[in-house]
Amino acid sequence: MHDRHDFPLIVQSDLTVLLDESKSCAQQAREKLVLFTDAIKRAGSIHTYRMTALTLWNAAASGISSDDIIGCLSEYGRYELPFQTESTVRKLIGRYGKLRLTTDAGKLLLQGDAGLMHELQENLSIHEYVNVFRQSSLWELKENARGRLKQELTRLGYPVIDLAGYHAGEELSVRIKKYTSQNKPFAFRDYQEAAVNTFYKEGTVQGGSGVIVLPCGAGKTIVGIAALARLSRATLILTSNSTSVKQWKEELLDKTTLTEAEVGQYGGTLKQVRPVTIATYNILTHRKSKEADFSHMNLFSERDWGLIIYDEVHLLPAPVFRMTADIQATRRLGLTATLVREDGCAEDVYSLIGPKQYDMQWKTAENESYIAAVSCTEIRVPMQKEREAQYRGANARSKLRLAAENPGKIPIVRQLLQEHAGKPTLIIGQYLDQLHEVAGLLKAPLLTGEVPQQERQLLYDRFKTGSISVLIVSKVANFAVDLPDAAVAIQLSGSFGSRQEEAQRIGRLLRPKQGNNSAWFYTIVTDETKETEFAMKRQLFMLEQGYHYERLRYPVEANGVREAAAP
Repeated sequence: MHDRHDFPLIVQSDLTVLLDESKSCAQQAREKLVLFTDAIKRAGSIHTYRMTALTLWNAAASGISSDDIIGCLSEYGRYELPFQTESTVRKLIGRYGKLRLTTDAGKLLLQGDAGLMHELQENLSIHEYVNVFRQSSLWELKENARGRLKQELTRLGYPVIDLAGYHAGEELSVRIKKYTSQNKPFAFRDYQEAAVNTFYKEGTVQGGSGVIVLPCGAGKTIVGIAALARLSRATLILTSNSTSVKQWKEELLDKTTLTEAEVGQYGGTLKQVRPVTIATYNILTHRKSKEADFSHMNLFSERDWGLIIYDEVHLLPAPVFRMTADIQATRRLGLTATLVREDGCAEDVYSLIGPKQYDMQWKTAENESYIAAVSCTEIRVPMQKEREAQYRGANARSKLRLAAENPGKIPIVRQLLQEHAGKPTLIIGQYLDQLHEVAGLLKAPLLTGEVPQQERQLLYDRFKTGSISVLIVSKVANFAVDLPDAAVAIQLSGSFGSRQEEAQRIGRLLRPKQGNNSAWFYTIVTDETKETEFAMKRQLFMLEQGYHYERLRYPVEANGVREAAAP
């Protein structure tokens, strides 16, 4: 008989789950937990997770039942599962599928359990979306209510399965090539095919909207291209920056039968609206003043789109959510490496783009060699003595910046460059003054938002070809930058406790590598400061994906860096 005191989970009645990674079976428990919880924090070997309505509904959309969840918590739990926890999990999972959006004779209908709908009818916020309460279990909705009603019901704690279907959109002849433009064989990986099949769900009305979650470097763009080709309809692709726009176009022309004349770029000086059009979130949210209308939001109605792809969907800005609420009859595909949002808008992704339909764990991809194996190291350096008094007297925001810009980090950077001499290396930071200083000291090129797009592309190309081995980048390179040969990343500073940013920066290293397929990520933080607190928050997503951060402390003396000492 097993000694349950060695079991890793402590489940609490408020849906909080503690994982003690020092116990046996902790890794197996974690692999199951991440399917239906959010990681909240960690303290030593104790990791804190929380089940929410949204995490449970996403799990239900993926085919996970309340019995599966209760079984996991019971199997790995140190103590008996609280009755209240089991009851709440079953109640929340039980709501999934109870409300359905359908159409009949051109009318948008909400159908569901009569008792539940009677309860919902008491909420006056629902009434503005309803034309007629036809029956106790059937409401006729206003024509434009599809998106906003889903948002409101999700907010109230009741998910909706949208079976109202989609209009086809403008036809587009497109096929996947068997060989790329370099005459290399091309075929989808098994998981890419599975992700597209899950999204498409041919012959049903259940597919066509949702989010595919794949690790950085695992081919999210390829999944988008596969969905586009499967549907063969005019497609609007929204992405994070102009570099990504260019990369999407290159991939489409390389791997499909689409021609230059059929793929448009919308942004900057180019405003091409073609059967496949690629635009940035920034251009859509541009306006001349806070009071003015958004100048380019009409792109959503410029053609009869059959599919809208939201690349890096976790970055989706609020104005695009509002527009998306009005186009629920168009198929929508969200692509991301992490559904983590720091702004509390995860509910809007769920209700307006769709539930999580496919999620590949990062370590699974690494084990199959689809992505590089990354070693993560946190290096702590002391605050320089002459800055200690200034730090103690500063406000919270200034303290973080003083810690982030600690000059004591620079000798560490030099040593790491020596250790990895010749390997393609990114030095990443948040603060421009710091980056300019490091670029000057190292005599290395610097890429920031100030650099024109043409010059940025030149730097990317030189890095890819190996003519430069070290590239210093600001947060402009956090997303959708194709630097497949980057093998080392050194993080000098970041955006507070952003789990999303940490994952994306590590993602710059994940393209498979020649040889032993290894890469190295270093994050340098100032010890015993606000920065160490934020570093722990930043690392949370990667830790829950099964990564481990080795922690080192570097004493700094006048002559530079001494040998590392473990804490």
